Amino acid sequence: MVCLENENNKAPNFGELEALSLSAGARVAFKVVAKRDSLNSALFVGSGKLKEIKMLCYEFNSKIIIFGNELSAIQQRNLSMQLNCRVIDRVALILDIFALRANSHEGKVQVELAQLEYLSTRLVRGWTHLERQKGGIGLRGPGETQLETDRRLIRIKVKKLRHKLSNLEKQRK
Repeated sequence: MVCLENENNKAPNFGELEALSLSAGARVAFKVVAKRDSLNSALFVGSGKLKEIKMLCYEFNSKIIIFGNELSAIQQRNLSMQLNCRVIDRVALILDIFALRANSHEGKVQVELAQLEYLSTRLVRGWTHLERQKGGIGLRGPGETQLETDRRLIRIKVKKLRHKLSNLEKQRK
């Protein structure tokens, strides 16, 4: 678990983040406070703090690191690649808890929709080996990138879920 301490956030609230983590079924192995005046746009934390977190991940065999602050998609991808484990922020953690707790069909659809909308803003170029897809001889252009394909598939799924949700709301009335 990692939280940032700066002028705006003097005392990171590990208690609340730990309670959220436990609600999601995670076990908290370590806590790290990163003190920064300015954010590292690529990694969120500095290189020294990154080494410390990486060492703790290895020591505790951590599969997931939870950041108490909101991460950008690039920061999340870069941290995940550097730490060799899944990295999530507070928003993703809360969405995971909702997914675990949703019981009704309508609730599950609403959570899935929220997760997809969150994911659609998090897509970044991570699949460089799949750079161009679906182009070919006799077709116009090189085809769409994997990122474009992922975005299109998410848009289609979101549209279907919204339609399903509106049908469920009509049935309820």
